[in-house]
Amino acid sequence: MYDRARDAGISFFDTAHGYTGGASETLLGQFVAPERDDLFIATKCASTGNCAPAAITNDLEDSLKRLKLDFVDMLYMHRWSDEVPLEATYEALAKMVDAGRVRHIGVSNYAAWQVMKAAGVASSFDLKIEMMQPMYNLVKRQAEVEILPMCTSENIAVVPYSPLGGGLLTGKYNLGKDGRLTDDPMYKSRYGQDWMHKAANSLQELAAELGVSAITLAIAWVAHNPTITAPILSASRSDQMRPSLDAISFELDDETYARLTALSPTPPPATDRSEES
Repeated sequence: MYDRARDAGISFFDTAHGYTGGASETLLGQFVAPERDDLFIATKCASTGNCAPAAITNDLEDSLKRLKLDFVDMLYMHRWSDEVPLEATYEALAKMVDAGRVRHIGVSNYAAWQVMKAAGVASSFDLKIEMMQPMYNLVKRQAEVEILPMCTSENIAVVPYSPLGGGLLTGKYNLGKDGRLTDDPMYKSRYGQDWMHKAANSLQELAAELGVSAITLAIAWVAHNPTITAPILSASRSDQMRPSLDAISFELDDETYARLTALSPTPPPATDRSEES
């Protein structure tokens, strides 16, 4: 999968301290070693929500050991915490940057107000939140309400995860196959609403009409939004990657984008006043 991604021109790889018991970072470290200077490597700390300085520092050092790197290009805060003062967390992150262990700071799974609150604290340490990783796909569009406009306003790069809706938008579940949406309670709850599955069915029908994979369409739809820097692509096997990689060069016209967008409800504006949408 790494080789196929590199052959497609991908140079940005995303992982996290909390993924697969560390195997994700360990394997990625082996793959990137021969060409480190050509790559942008991102990882995340505080996957358990423990944002104490000692905890996130230990997470980073563990990650660097697994990756066999002296520094990462991007370190995300994986979770928001109400238990640890932001001043303590972001002072620790600033020290990591000053020490050359981290080049840039980002956040994942923050609400817009949490980003802005953290950004204010970070600025007191001459630190900027430069990238955000929200969940965003055709059936999970809440980010459109406040997160994406905030990132545009504050010049924060957006690299959303789950562009395929945990596999829902691949069409596999329409065929009765098992996977995270049937086996994992979190994903089953996240994507368990009937309208989401109807949207996935409609996506398959549109994809068949256009003669393109639903996977390609789903990822191209995310990437078409001008606020999106790049969606995070993923797969379980290398042979699953082709339709995702095809989205890189797929030209999604405005009419098809509108048809795709109409497959799911547009979330109401933050004030819930429809005349302001």
